[in-house]
Amino acid sequence: MSRPRCRGRSSSTRTRSSTRAPSPTHATASSPCSGASCTRWPRWACAPTGGTSRAPRVVGEVMGKLHPHGDTAIYDALVRLAQHFSLRVPLIDGHGNFGSLDDGPAASRYTEARLAPPALALTENLDEDVVDFVPNYDGQFQQPDVLPAAFPNLLVNGATGIAVGMATNMAPHNLIEVVGAAIHLLNSPEATVDELMEFIPGPDLPSGGIIVGLDGIKDAYTHGRGLFRTRAKASIESLGPRRTGIVITELPYLVGPERVIEKIKDAVQAKKLAGIADVTDLSDRQNGLRLVIGIKTGFDAQAVLEHLYRLTPLEDSFGINNVALVDGQPQTLGLREMLRVYLDHRIRVVTRRSEYRLARKRERLHLVEGLLIAILDIDEVIQVIRTSDDGEQARTRLQEVFDFSHPQAEYILELRLRRLTKFSRIELEAERDQLQAEIDQLVELLGSEVLLRAQVATELEAAAEAYGTPRRTMLLNGGPVQPRSAKAAAAADLQIADAPCRVFLSATGRMHDAIRSSVDTTTRGDIGAVTSSGRLVRFSPVDLPSVPGNAVQLAAGTRVEQYLALGKGEHIVALVPLTDGPPIALGTAHGVVKRVAASELGTKPEIEIIALRDGDRVIGAAPASDAAELVFVASDAQLLRFDASSVRPQGRSAGGMAGIRLSDGAQVIAFAVVGGSSFDAVVVTVAGSTSALPGTDAGSAKVSAFTEFPAKGRATGGVRAQRLLRGEDALVLAWIGSDPRAVGADGAVRTLPESGAKRDASGQPLDAAVGAIGTAIR
Repeated sequence: MSRPRCRGRSSSTRTRSSTRAPSPTHATASSPCSGASCTRWPRWACAPTGGTSRAPRVVGEVMGKLHPHGDTAIYDALVRLAQHFSLRVPLIDGHGNFGSLDDGPAASRYTEARLAPPALALTENLDEDVVDFVPNYDGQFQQPDVLPAAFPNLLVNGATGIAVGMATNMAPHNLIEVVGAAIHLLNSPEATVDELMEFIPGPDLPSGGIIVGLDGIKDAYTHGRGLFRTRAKASIESLGPRRTGIVITELPYLVGPERVIEKIKDAVQAKKLAGIADVTDLSDRQNGLRLVIGIKTGFDAQAVLEHLYRLTPLEDSFGINNVALVDGQPQTLGLREMLRVYLDHRIRVVTRRSEYRLARKRERLHLVEGLLIAILDIDEVIQVIRTSDDGEQARTRLQEVFDFSHPQAEYILELRLRRLTKFSRIELEAERDQLQAEIDQLVELLGSEVLLRAQVATELEAAAEAYGTPRRTMLLNGGPVQPRSAKAAAAADLQIADAPCRVFLSATGRMHDAIRSSVDTTTRGDIGAVTSSGRLVRFSPVDLPSVPGNAVQLAAGTRVEQYLALGKGEHIVALVPLTDGPPIALGTAHGVVKRVAASELGTKPEIEIIALRDGDRVIGAAPASDAAELVFVASDAQLLRFDASSVRPQGRSAGGMAGIRLSDGAQVIAFAVVGGSSFDAVVVTVAGSTSALPGTDAGSAKVSAFTEFPAKGRATGGVRAQRLLRGEDALVLAWIGSDPRAVGADGAVRTLPESGAKRDASGQPLDAAVGAIGTAIR
């Protein structure tokens, strides 16, 4: 079977459609083509790392030598291959105006193009007989029947097109994920679709956005056909005092902002949509897409957004129809079948390439061996040549006297005299040994299916590393917005019930996780996220995906940075309520403590709530009334607890006050607030070696009752929390609270010792390293 080639708009396709792409070059960086003497491909495509070529020249070469159809179809295909919003991995480096989602490209006379680096991976090794070449349409040139393709371009970039009696529509995917699935199938030929979906959970669209519901994707991966819905990535932000707006930063695949604006205006004028104050497109080249939709006072932004999803292209559908040519026959392929066909093709490519290289190296070794014989008897060789009447007689006599083959004799006759030095002989012997070693490796490779598969996997990994990028499209396993009648979309419906809910912040963001922080609030309420840099970011639970039971889940399957704008190296340390409750207490790595009154937090989307000194960072935060106690744990195994009433509330611009006195080189690793009646709390400490690589030293841990630790005054050194064992030099982790749960860096549960240890006792060795500790999910 050959690699699937779809009848549609893709650089790896063959079709009668008017959108067929120009074929890439056969040249590689290591073996450039011969330029004007090249009889396979147009010369414009043979210098991908050089200057660009004018688009009309490219179109003319393709139309004259490869594609006997109209120049408009060829230029359209060239443009698509250069558009970052159309292809997940663009194959053409375009210079000039190659269009946008709302506007077409400039005329071909104003644009230039050259091959992009990923195109080299698709055409690599074409000069090593890796695929069959066939005559072009008029028989004057040769073109490959299929490209070698170092990565599955049909899956990565997708394809859309129609032909006689059939059509195809393939979604783009993430190159890294596709390679991971391909390697898994290569190693486990009986892998199921469910196993492959652990590597490829769904399409990865160039424009990002959100895919809602995975049932249709699984149908497509199983049977080759399926439907899924995509949504724009939207957030509700404050646009000014008492003014809220919806900010769109990513749109569904191939949907432009002008189309969205037009549909919004039509829905407002037809009185199908209410609550829209204005729509502003603030997109630019530096910041990307930013579409701001102003919401009128009195309307719920989340409810308006749901209506926008129903009535505008902010929610769109994509129907997958994986029709491709396999051995010249159209077939509808599932994910497993597409990967299987591609892997079979790559195994053939690697096999043919290895056979070609083996033949070339054996030919060269044969010549080198003959040359070494000639150098040993050079005087006699020269005598035979000098006494011969012509070249034909000289070649015949060399073959008779020295038992040379015809190629060896011909090569010796063309030998230059400067190759007859002693140094040249040493070089030839080294070349002979190297050639023999390379031949042995190739023979071993061709004789082992295991080695062939390993070579294919290695090359796939190299392509993913070179051209792969992180996933852009977020996947939500939930149902799309269901259609509603225009009557049901009245302004009175643009309200969401302010139901109770709970927002969680997990320890690692993985399954079987522990809870670092949680806040009880309402769906339309506000809560704050305290960051390590001392900021408080205000957000509402309506911005977050919910799970059954009115629980809103943060950073468990959905990363927190997808919803909150965080700086480089900044992370969320706690969630806090923004009601008129007790002050918010904060503890820093340098031992500073501060309480901020709720009235100081204001209503801004984000504020600085502590002025940190250089190098300091917030370790923890939680509401703390005067009756509560504040607890610090330092890396030198000291624990300090003192009354929260000893820390007077300060303004948000203040820098706090001394909390714990630290020894030289020590820093705070845990800060907590323990309520006045929460004396069932425990203290969990984990000791280890700071010189060990993270995750390699399990260390030791102990669990002690909080009441084991006496209270001390603020700004003192506290008491020892754990005795260090041999090889341990610090506490690496600590936690204070009820019902502890330890997890590894991968989210797997770790076993802690039983509670009841003395406060200054040594810990018990752990079976595996602990990455984080939190409260067990209940």
